[in-house]
Amino acid sequence: MIAEVSSEMLRIAREGDVALIEVDHPPVNALSQAVRAALLAALADAAAQPAVRAIVLAGAGRCFVAGADIREFDAPPVEPSTRAVAQAIEDCAKPVVAALHGTTLGGGFELALACHARAIAPDGVVGLPEVRIGLIPGAGGTQRTPRLAGLPVALDLVTTGRHVPAAEALALGLVDEVATDPRVAAFARARALADAGNWRRTGALPVPWADGMAFDEAVAAVEAKARGAIAPARAAAAVVMARDTPLMEALDREQAVSLELRRGPQSRALRHIFHAERVASRLPVVASARPMAQVGVVGGGTMGSGIALALIEAGLTAVLAEVSDGAAAAALARVQAVLDRQVKAGRLRASSRAERLARLHVVTNLAALAPCDLVIEAVTEDLAEKQRVFRALSAVVRRDAVLASNTSYLDIDLLADVVDAPERVLGLHFFSPAHVMRLLEVVRAPRTAPETLATGLALAKRLKKVAVICGVCDGFIGNRILMRWRAQCEYALEDGALPGQVDAAIEALGFPMGPFAVADMSGLDIGWATRKRLAATRDPHLRYVPVADWICEQGRFGQKTGAGWYIHDHGRRLPDPAVAALIERASAARGIARREVTAGEIQRHVLAAMVNEGARILAEGIAVRPSDIDVVLVHGYGYPAWRGGPMHEADETGLASVLAEVEALHAASGAGWEPAPLLRELAAAGRRFGDLNT
Repeated sequence: MIAEVSSEMLRIAREGDVALIEVDHPPVNALSQAVRAALLAALADAAAQPAVRAIVLAGAGRCFVAGADIREFDAPPVEPSTRAVAQAIEDCAKPVVAALHGTTLGGGFELALACHARAIAPDGVVGLPEVRIGLIPGAGGTQRTPRLAGLPVALDLVTTGRHVPAAEALALGLVDEVATDPRVAAFARARALADAGNWRRTGALPVPWADGMAFDEAVAAVEAKARGAIAPARAAAAVVMARDTPLMEALDREQAVSLELRRGPQSRALRHIFHAERVASRLPVVASARPMAQVGVVGGGTMGSGIALALIEAGLTAVLAEVSDGAAAAALARVQAVLDRQVKAGRLRASSRAERLARLHVVTNLAALAPCDLVIEAVTEDLAEKQRVFRALSAVVRRDAVLASNTSYLDIDLLADVVDAPERVLGLHFFSPAHVMRLLEVVRAPRTAPETLATGLALAKRLKKVAVICGVCDGFIGNRILMRWRAQCEYALEDGALPGQVDAAIEALGFPMGPFAVADMSGLDIGWATRKRLAATRDPHLRYVPVADWICEQGRFGQKTGAGWYIHDHGRRLPDPAVAALIERASAARGIARREVTAGEIQRHVLAAMVNEGARILAEGIAVRPSDIDVVLVHGYGYPAWRGGPMHEADETGLASVLAEVEALHAASGAGWEPAPLLRELAAAGRRFGDLNT
């Protein structure tokens, strides 16, 4: 017989001598203050009942507990803390067993770690992702994880925030059982512990031995890779405490660091990006996506083969069309090479490789794309060639099939002009490598139907991409801003810097690579083609640095040719005196006396250029909201997430101060760099870009 008591946040039931405490706080059972208080009261009540010998902790709906209620993070902490609930679980005089399903993350996993045993569903995942929003676990995650799984595992989980699937969690010792019905397993285990009369308290366990030197090297590696982010290093230091600090002292320090970081600018920035990712793909109107089972790709080069790979990895059938047998074989080889590397690295089973390749069909006839629900064009960045492909596709595929272009710059509307149903055309701008990079710019042309846009967003979700809706302009959001801040980097070269100095200045901001290193890696010929395309419409009053063109004219296109802005020698990037000579030639041609250009000057000009162009993009309606620009720059261009993106960083700095920098930029750079009217307007009114987020 089961006796039930329901409350707003919990359901409390009893099955014989075992009490069930079920968190019921849709949609993800977040640990709000009300949930924490209810849990604490329910635990105390169950522990006090003589008829109850054990307790099962579970979650209603689609998961156990997905983590903290992030909405509370901008306010002072309110008791009871998650740490207090976890401690009450661990100290309970009766065994407490967690029944986990769905996502068990952050504070939810910390509660599970404090339980005396854990059963998990086969498709469940656990993890401590706090570092992704600039925090460290604050309820024992850095101390209980190493006691169950060891220091190296804890260091990995806490500093990367990665999600751990059920089978791996069992192998690591983080859970005790994988069960088809984790509640049934948890009830059985709870009764067994009560019958035995003793149970394991995680905090009382010794930390397993680990190679001290290897562990210290791993900690140092985390700090080296942080690139200015505070949380990973602080998380690593907290895990180190488990080795040599008494538990209660370590828990106190862990909680203090977590609260300190929560109040800091980096966590605010990362929480901003966390929220921005979730609103960027909101449809402006209600519309349903069209069904998608088979997706076509035209062009099997680096980008096209990467898109095809992303499709088959997501479980879709991909039809990849190339112009000849040789090109088709090369495209297939590109896909196979990536999968082979994944198998060799142990990230993919050989059987899964075979399953993915079975979903890929490489063809040499566009007619084979006729059954496709959506086709993505990924041929060379040439308007005439892309229009030729769209004309051909329009005659082949169903009239309700969506046609998308992977163009980085071109006008989607000009592609829609050559299609019999222009409302089914949109842009899907992938970033290279397409199967790795998370960003997808979903470009809405003036005639794009809501259902077409919804289909593009549905594909992004299926591919686990971060989608951002944007309007049509040259370069859309990301490349348009990139062109502006890259111009400032090239001005710095003419004024007196060298590529290595500029790259170092940008990397000091937290970017993984500087712009000239990135250009060499991507290939200089792509940007060169764009500059030649725009040459006829370039404003003659706008300062233009010809060095990149001169480099390309010599057949130097970056890493793939062994030389570009740098010399590339067996993986090494070396400065090139020949490039320095070209830069000095450009300075002389403009009559510039070369001078020292400081890293601070480069950084200020770059950030001012980004914000000013972002303000213009917003005013033109190319971006829906400022936070969309931040998402694009963070996920597509290496802007450090812990800075929150340029528009967020401008708000944190203060728009009056940013406007002064833009005015200084205009004075230094001349025509074309005038402050954006929207920036002037917001600064004058004492407002923020964040006020425009919806």
